[in-house]
Amino acid sequence: MISPSDNGPAPLKPESLDDPSVEEKNDDALIEKLRARAYDPGRRFDTADVPMSWISEHYGSARLEQRRDVIRSYSSNGTVQLKSDVEEVTVYYSDAPRGPLFPPIAVADVEEAERRIGRRLPELLRRVYTEVANGGFGPDSGLASLTDGNRAPGHLSDWPSVVSIHERNRTRGVPSSWLHLAYGGCTMEWHLSLTAIGNPVLLYDADGWVPSWGQDAHDGLSHATASLRIWLWTWADGGDVWDKALNR
Repeated sequence: MISPSDNGPAPLKPESLDDPSVEEKNDDALIEKLRARAYDPGRRFDTADVPMSWISEHYGSARLEQRRDVIRSYSSNGTVQLKSDVEEVTVYYSDAPRGPLFPPIAVADVEEAERRIGRRLPELLRRVYTEVANGGFGPDSGLASLTDGNRAPGHLSDWPSVVSIHERNRTRGVPSSWLHLAYGGCTMEWHLSLTAIGNPVLLYDADGWVPSWGQDAHDGLSHATASLRIWLWTWADGGDVWDKALNR
């Protein structure tokens, strides 16, 4: 468990000290890799939807049974959710238009978000939002938008907003130095420490603590990466950000 403090979790040892090659990967290269995935509709998330009828037509009726290991879920609309790195996804989305789900935002938009959050964002995260996209890509459900009012095609509600979630979380006892990045499924959430050394990404269970027991949000922490940079590189390189969290 990470020791609580007023400013977030205790400083962590930078992972780059264990992996010197990380420091050789500069942020310009990371931004380019993130942009490549964010602009590819088949790879912008960890999973992608493909019609079952298309799979049967192109690979034969037995394909779905043969590929059960890469199917994450079945939908009532006739699609299956597949891991984004599999052949079926690559082929199905090969001719799809490229581009971000939500365009990058201006520096002025970042500064307004920082005013509402009450803290400056790490430079790398600022670059993600101003040079790659305003959320709508990344691990699990994808990065939240930094601004309010974004809605993806076919969705009935707005995309999660970093600033709105941050303001709501502060009323729920979540430290103001934690910034929501993405939902991780069920009650799990990925947060960014804006104050700890290296800006570690925190895996947080929103239901993992009980105030009436004298607990606080720190009791809901289950894992922390060494840095935002490591977390983003893991995903950009096609890795699973859950591997370290689950000790795989």
